[in-house]
Amino acid sequence: MFDWLASPEAWIALATLTALEIVLGIDNIIFISILVSHLPEHQRNKARRQGLALAMITRILLLLSLAWMMRLTEPLFVLMPELVATSNSDQLQAALAVTGRDLILILGGLFLLWKSTHEIHESMEADPEDKAIRVPSRYWMVLAQIAVIDIVFSLDSVITAVGMASHVPVMVIAIVLAVTVMMFAAKPIGDFVDLHPSIKILALSFLILVGVVLIAEGLGQHLPKGYIYFAMAFSVTVEMLNIRARRKHAEAAGQIPPEPVQLHTTPHAASGDEGRSP
Repeated sequence: MFDWLASPEAWIALATLTALEIVLGIDNIIFISILVSHLPEHQRNKARRQGLALAMITRILLLLSLAWMMRLTEPLFVLMPELVATSNSDQLQAALAVTGRDLILILGGLFLLWKSTHEIHESMEADPEDKAIRVPSRYWMVLAQIAVIDIVFSLDSVITAVGMASHVPVMVIAIVLAVTVMMFAAKPIGDFVDLHPSIKILALSFLILVGVVLIAEGLGQHLPKGYIYFAMAFSVTVEMLNIRARRKHAEAAGQIPPEPVQLHTTPHAASGDEGRSP
């Protein structure tokens, strides 16, 4: 069981897989951060931790059910069977075959599209009075939505793990390490998104893009994730520059006071100032 400890290839796979799991978890962190922003302040950290713990448990359970995972790639039914029966094209047959993985990706993508669009509408046009809702039901509703989307995001994560490593302990350790890093990063990312509404809208727009990609992959059209992550990084960099520029202009116009400078005065000087005050 522990033979992999003496294998340099296993350690390289562990480091590489951990890094990939963190990258693949970025959209999961963004989604969780936006969902928990609806909760009271004292419940947000708890919801983040429980949401990421659900993600870790989901990934490990999927990883340990490799036989079930492999069955997800087998066709459940075929669209237009008459056309497939008369066709000799393997690509056409594969495109019209619907698997369990395809259904999960399509449904997950549709859920992301609906949720992200709803969040954008709520941020832009909803009346604050309409947001009044009982906290307990909201909390468990948030956790339920996190659990649903964790399953969708975990599919790619687990499939990547199975494709990169041959030892199950290596895959499990990589997932645990990645989720641990994500737990530390979730709060700063969530606070930053809450502080800057433009970043929140940008993040929701990327979740719409991720939903479209999931639907496309469910329909058999593979789109490299590298393009999406590059677009995300580029757009966030540009928006950070815009935030910095807006703050500089506001400070120059006197709308935002500059950072206060702490003056250190001696007790004698302070008492002298108090004596001169009327």
